[in-house]
Amino acid sequence: MRKTGFLLRVACSLLVAVVLAGNVAAQQKKDEKAPPPTGIDAATGKILTEAIEALNKENYAGAKAAVAKLKLDTLSPYERSRTEQILATIESSRDNYGGAQKHLQAAIDAGGLNEKEVSDTRYQIAQMFLAQEKWKEGAAALEQWFKTAPDPNGAAYYLLAVAYYQQGDYKRAIVPAQKAVDLTDKPQESWVQLVLALYLQQDQYANAVPLLKKLIGMSPDKKTYWQQLSSVYGQMEDYPKSLAVAQLAYNGGILTDDSDVRRLADLQLFNDAPYRCGLTLDDAIQKKLVKADFKLYEKQANCWVAAREFGKAIGPLQRAAEMSSNGDLFVRLGEVQIQRSEWAAAATALQSGLRKGGLKDTGNAQLLLGIAQFNQKNYGAAQDSFNRARNFEKHRKMADGYLQLIKVQTG
Repeated sequence: MRKTGFLLRVACSLLVAVVLAGNVAAQQKKDEKAPPPTGIDAATGKILTEAIEALNKENYAGAKAAVAKLKLDTLSPYERSRTEQILATIESSRDNYGGAQKHLQAAIDAGGLNEKEVSDTRYQIAQMFLAQEKWKEGAAALEQWFKTAPDPNGAAYYLLAVAYYQQGDYKRAIVPAQKAVDLTDKPQESWVQLVLALYLQQDQYANAVPLLKKLIGMSPDKKTYWQQLSSVYGQMEDYPKSLAVAQLAYNGGILTDDSDVRRLADLQLFNDAPYRCGLTLDDAIQKKLVKADFKLYEKQANCWVAAREFGKAIGPLQRAAEMSSNGDLFVRLGEVQIQRSEWAAAATALQSGLRKGGLKDTGNAQLLLGIAQFNQKNYGAAQDSFNRARNFEKHRKMADGYLQLIKVQTG
């Protein structure tokens, strides 16, 4: 909030300078809501003009020296209010917000401001609380100001939302944050981000969707918004839309990180689009968007297997198996080769898996190896594999069945 505080005090200084210049130049101009004019002494007017000119040149020392020529207790309400505003600007330039607030309050108390000027000054006082990161006091001052402000704009509601947000009072921050966006034709991106953060913090995902769409419209190249929108749809269990958003962003060249591509592939697989998943990973590998590790190749193989494109699954599954620390993926490769009736390739893969070891189900690997050998009519080797498989209770029945077939075949 340091930067925000700086902008607030600069805006405050400029506003005060403009108001003062306008009032001194047209000393006797009447306002329907202003108190009866008390006039301005020529000598006082000259000093105030000198101070204002110094302020406009950011010569704060000169402005203070000019004001020092005045006897404050002899000034009219109008003159005193203008003088206090000048003093507030001087203190603000020194980052002395407490002092500036006292002078602004004194400007109100002097009685020389009209109704609109009083409202504007109270708003400035509230801003200065926020510049000091006094969020509680700033929120209270803004709430009080809202009660009499004739037509608060989006910026005022945004400041109130920030004050509550900084206090961790997210529920109270939502309403003013949303108003700030609703009241502004072209709200700042940071305003929409604040409302979004508040809704997401409270798991109000349906309310977050239109905000994310607005942010994408404002900054279509920011992938964070695409990722968030896809994730929000996922939280709402609207997985087709979650996939659609991620796919659109990927096609547009926005999602290019390794993790983005893997998440897209997972969404495609989850949404029963395994063929598209395989193509996505093929494309990402070719473009070198992803790190080609065994997990990636395994994922790619899973996509092709789910799409029943067993031939396309062989290459990535072979590479994944070679990179893996155990032999399970070789067993998976053997299963795929069996699906293709490639018995010799299946036997080779299964033997590799058994040699590599660390298998979750060694008995299953022995059984599959025996099946591959049996279909090659290599009955002796198959008999050995089935005998090893029957040492595992859950595979014993099937292994015994094949052993009986071998006896029949070898008569």
